[in-house]
Amino acid sequence: MFLIDMFNKKTVMPDPAHALPGRETELPTAETHFVNGRPLKGPYPEGTEQILLGLGCFWGAERLFWKTPGVHVTAVGYSGGFTRNPTYQETTTGLTGHTEVVLVVYDPRIVTLESLLKLFFEEHDPTQGMRQGNDIGTTYRSAIYVYTDEQKRVAEAMRDAYQASLDRAGRKTRITTEIMDAGPFYFAEDYHQQYLAKNPGGYCGLKGTGVACIA
Repeated sequence: MFLIDMFNKKTVMPDPAHALPGRETELPTAETHFVNGRPLKGPYPEGTEQILLGLGCFWGAERLFWKTPGVHVTAVGYSGGFTRNPTYQETTTGLTGHTEVVLVVYDPRIVTLESLLKLFFEEHDPTQGMRQGNDIGTTYRSAIYVYTDEQKRVAEAMRDAYQASLDRAGRKTRITTEIMDAGPFYFAEDYHQQYLAKNPGGYCGLKGTGVACIA
């Protein structure tokens, strides 16, 4: 019974008052992108924009976006929760409230936000709530954290377009993707950054619904 209770807690957002406290200092992480050598924390080129995208395990999700033309740099980390500067081990308890996300810094003159969000919706299952496939817990929930009102408008429009695509395909599920203003983003530890470039045979849990997003 104890084990069941502990498992269930991981699929429910914690009360902020009882979330883990974290720490004041940032976790050490990589300085540059393992694939393209660009600074993870900037400065980023003038004209680029940022968005935070959660598609389940961030290892495979990050690779999806660093391979996309027009994306300047990517990094993985934690957002959407309450604990300051959490460690990976802390997030997996379900007591920080964070989800695993990819920071995507992109040039909108080369790749549109609509194109990035089409990838987002097609390459994972945004209807699963607090899980992605066999990855279960609040850290694997689908999320889009935006920095501007325009990004929120586009995100909501793309969500609605994908829901319509699912409906036309006869799916009976509803999208659970969290769309919110971006809060603090905490860079994950060094070994998580560009993990699948460093470990080509590593785990990737990305799996879409097989339904195309027709906006």
